[in-house]
Amino acid sequence: MIMLSLHASGQEDDLLSLLGEEETVNYTTASFKATRVINLHSLENMSAGELDIRISHRFGFLNGGVYELFGLDESTIRLGADYGITDRLMIGGGRSSYEKTYDGFVKFKLLRQSTGAKNTPLTVAFMASAAVKTIKPSDPDRENYFSNNLFYTFQLIMGRKFSDAFSLELVPTLVHRNLVETSAEENDVLALGAGGRIKLSKRVSLNAEYIYVFPNQLAEGFHNSLSLGFDIETGGHVFQLHFSNSTSMIEKGFITETVGEWGKGEIHLGFNISRVFNVK
Repeated sequence: MIMLSLHASGQEDDLLSLLGEEETVNYTTASFKATRVINLHSLENMSAGELDIRISHRFGFLNGGVYELFGLDESTIRLGADYGITDRLMIGGGRSSYEKTYDGFVKFKLLRQSTGAKNTPLTVAFMASAAVKTIKPSDPDRENYFSNNLFYTFQLIMGRKFSDAFSLELVPTLVHRNLVETSAEENDVLALGAGGRIKLSKRVSLNAEYIYVFPNQLAEGFHNSLSLGFDIETGGHVFQLHFSNSTSMIEKGFITETVGEWGKGEIHLGFNISRVFNVK
């Protein structure tokens, strides 16, 4: 009888243990190594109390040849910081040498991919940003209003980590420009971005992103942004080394102002360095 009682008690404990496991929500992490695929925002946010200091750098076009040392004589940089207010809410900002632009953003996770008690197949985040360029106007005699230099971007970032080795996201985007150069350009630009990651080893992944701008919105000479690169994780740093035909590192730039063409060698070698600090 004692043995039967102990056996029944053990089964009851196992059942309670199983029920407890079923009640746990397991959120998916590390869909991407950083909060950016390359230029595009990724599915990832900073956790609550984490500060990410980011240094982004683009050299000149590779087709500059030996005289320009294949672009190494030129550079465009952005210094920025991202901060996790909660595990769902992140804010950030930065300053770019490209058009002397200041930018800020807010990003909120509407859904988080999870298994267990709550099975959610996708991560969905909303990102809104504003930017202002402070470069001196080309025509100082013209009436130049502060509002002319403002840009706004709205993105819905939807994606899934399919396995430890593969993640994919789609990013419907709206960029609003208060002032455009010609009547051939639209103030509101619709685009669709896509980004992916393939894990090659414990610390290295291959990343790619492409932003398709729907036709008849931009003037002649602007192209879709394509970027390819590697993420290398080293302790508290993530080093992103990549090639891109986009000079700007913020949405209003790499989505609506990309002039480089891959087929002509108008490609930038670039890198992002991400260093995370816990400041709670």
